Amino acid sequence: MALTYSTMVPLNSRAADFSLPGTDGRTYTLDSFNDARVLVLIFMCNHCPYVKAVLPRLIDLQNQFRDRGVRLAGINCNDADRYPDDSFESMQTLAREKNLPFPYLFDASQNVARTYDAVCTPDIYVYGGERTLVYRGRIDDDWERPDRAARHDLQDAVESILAGRPVNPEQIPSMGCSIKWKA
Repeated sequence: MALTYSTMVPLNSRAADFSLPGTDGRTYTLDSFNDARVLVLIFMCNHCPYVKAVLPRLIDLQNQFRDRGVRLAGINCNDADRYPDDSFESMQTLAREKNLPFPYLFDASQNVARTYDAVCTPDIYVYGGERTLVYRGRIDDDWERPDRAARHDLQDAVESILAGRPVNPEQIPSMGCSIKWKA
């Protein structure tokens, strides 16, 4: 497991379109989330211990904000040939077992991850209604022990967007496993 920190993509960058299959049998594009006031894209996977540790927090975040126009979407871009735990079939199993309340999408070509400049799992991008980047960074300040987190950066960013307030400009990179790129 190679610890990697997210690339701090410039704020106000536009969200790039995509067309990816979801574990629910649907194909999703950026337009699939037009009704969302806030869109949170999370580059994630099944096997990364960082993702495993924060997945309950992401599920809670989606459930907490679902009725307020916030939509999360997970995107797995890992090389499923070298990492079978990250195969589409394994993604479907995880989505079912965890009862994911958000779409879990497969970027088999890895083109979407490259377009977004994603480098780790989890790598988080938050877009406002105009689909410009307003937050990119960590979920909170203790990935291992949520009960010890003093700062809840992702939740605070979402709250600020919904309230029409500026998002805190102090944004700390997310950290996790490096994306498993195809050779």
